[in-house]
Amino acid sequence: MRFQVPQFIEVEDRIFGQLTLKQFIYLVGGGGLSFLIYALTDSLAISVVPMIIIMAISASLAFYKVNNKPFIATMESAFKYYLGSKLYIWKKEDVPAEKSLQNISAISKNYASIMVPKISDSKLKDLSWSLDIKESVYSNKNQK
Repeated sequence: MRFQVPQFIEVEDRIFGQLTLKQFIYLVGGGGLSFLIYALTDSLAISVVPMIIIMAISASLAFYKVNNKPFIATMESAFKYYLGSKLYIWKKEDVPAEKSLQNISAISKNYASIMVPKISDSKLKDLSWSLDIKESVYSNKNQK
């Protein structure tokens, strides 16, 4: 039994001419809110600035994309960032130069006292030879 698999699931359907349902709702909502502001103020001179702002926001919600994401996602992230709590972990402390030099010299003295073992040339060869032998013995056992 064969089933049809949808091909373009990321593309929204165009319902109102060249507009999707979301775009249509954003534009109608902005237009309705602009008309409501005009009706409440009874003066075109007073209501022009808020109407322009509302229509610009509704047009950007309908058409503008930031990094191939809808503008509504960017606005949501901005509100979450500005209203959410912030955690500051690192705060730089100003340390005078003399004190930092003293700290560096104290740390270097501590590391100078640590003994690092050195491997001689013959020890290194012995070690590599024993590892090669163990590897070949192990690989021969696995082949059998």
